[in-house]
Amino acid sequence: MNILSQYCGYTNWNDFKVKHTNSSPAKRSYEIPKWLWFISIGSLVLLIAYFIIPVKHSFSFCFIDQDRNQPITRVPIDITILNDKESPFRIKSDSTGCFSWKTSDDYIHFVVQSPYHKTDTIYRIASSKTNEHLKIQTDDYALMLHYYANGKVEDWKKRRKELSKMISDDVTIFQVLPYGLGIEIYTKENFINTLTTPTKNLKNIEIIESRKSKGQIVKLKFRVKS
Repeated sequence: MNILSQYCGYTNWNDFKVKHTNSSPAKRSYEIPKWLWFISIGSLVLLIAYFIIPVKHSFSFCFIDQDRNQPITRVPIDITILNDKESPFRIKSDSTGCFSWKTSDDYIHFVVQSPYHKTDTIYRIASSKTNEHLKIQTDDYALMLHYYANGKVEDWKKRRKELSKMISDDVTIFQVLPYGLGIEIYTKENFINTLTTPTKNLKNIEIIESRKSKGQIVKLKFRVKS
């Protein structure tokens, strides 16, 4: 090996190894493009924001009178938000009968109240549905008391007409009597009279079952709670 090294112009084999070991090519420097830095930093910021900043879920509801199938706009609906992570918050529906709410929770829990509608508790989870129409039951007792107390004869007559349109002439109506005493059959006229007379019994009426056909009630079962 010494002879071959001398033939190539080196003193000996050791001289050949030393010079070739020290003459390894210099490492090339590599510079990361600026746009790659920006993308990396931006992605990191978005990732941090996702875990630190709470996501806001939007809910929107519009209230519909169940009897009339029309938006409730004459009297605002009182709404009490009951989400666990937030203190109870009270708001009212707007002039269109709707309200919107944003929360970091993935659900909304609230109570609706109205002078002429029955109180109800609503629970909904976040979804892709941006607006929901909620049907609220009319409180006939409170409504008829209002008509009588304020002498609104025309409104009282209008209410009777609305009920007459809602209920079929061939309807089957019966009241389940308490203590297993059986049932009592009502005619359409008698039942409308019951619903348009503000007695204590009207306040305690509970609908057990109802069936509709072609937009009218054809079967109705109710009881009077004691």
